Amino acid sequence: MTGRVLRPEGPQPAAPGLIRLGTRRSRLAVAQSTQVAQEIAKATGADVALVTVTTEGDISRTPLSQLGGTGVFVSALREALLAGDCDIAVHSLKDLPTAPCPGISLGAVPLRADPRDAWCARDGMTLAEMPPGSRVGTGSPRRAAQILSRRPDLVIEDIRGNVDTRLARVGVDLDAVILAAAGLERVDRTEAITERFALDVAPSAPGQGALAIEVRSEDLDEVLLSRALQALDHAETRSAAAAERELLAALEAGCAAPVGATASVADGWLALRATVYQADGQSQLESVMGVAWNGSSDSEGIARNLGNKVARDLLERGAAQLADLGPRGERS
Repeated sequence: MTGRVLRPEGPQPAAPGLIRLGTRRSRLAVAQSTQVAQEIAKATGADVALVTVTTEGDISRTPLSQLGGTGVFVSALREALLAGDCDIAVHSLKDLPTAPCPGISLGAVPLRADPRDAWCARDGMTLAEMPPGSRVGTGSPRRAAQILSRRPDLVIEDIRGNVDTRLARVGVDLDAVILAAAGLERVDRTEAITERFALDVAPSAPGQGALAIEVRSEDLDEVLLSRALQALDHAETRSAAAAERELLAALEAGCAAPVGATASVADGWLALRATVYQADGQSQLESVMGVAWNGSSDSEGIARNLGNKVARDLLERGAAQLADLGPRGERS
């Protein structure tokens, strides 16, 4: 029997046969958390209640590159999890700090959605068709550098806000915005996409398109939660994410760093492509490596080793100086 997905008002007390799922309040976060809740309810037969939490990243209008790193979208959810206000928490994996969090474990990484960046422009134009001087909105230094590397004649504007807010500015005070294709798919706004950037041209943020399901470490073996996590976890996506995140950690870079990385598993091979950009996009370093992958118990360790190896290659070739990387990159 499939359980129900509940959206109660206010905190929900723990109860037998109920899994409380913590999520941010944004439309996108609730949409992707609802999808996770539906999968859990189907796999376990348990009722799943969404517990919404407001994070610093949701209420601050400060540019993300200045706000303090990836943890601005994560910390409040983790606090709710540790306080027992929810049983699991759903994050966009690209928002998750690479440093471990005491008392919390990464319980599952579901099958990844489209990891590409989406170009959303007025009049259905592609990047190549944009007139010189067109104004492009993004809050990502990586996306800004990638656009400037291909079209240095465009003007980058820093923007914040949810998906609908950003799209509403296209054709008003902006000519285009760049968003994650996965996010647009999850909120049914794919009609706004005029181009999806190829990953070999514009590698995405580490973890983009994937979700992270966190759980209290002490609850990993709890029967109902264990069944839910096993149903959600996707081995290939988990290994790809591990490679990308280890690269980010080894580079000592956070969300403010212009770093793109995309890993994938195919035909028993895990490949990782990573690019570090100069902020103005006029210079970049790329590294591509791979390793045999068979889904064994040590696959995640193999993936992390690959990420570390690619990072060392980039650092040896001057990536830290090129992109001003260092200990202040990961602030959370």
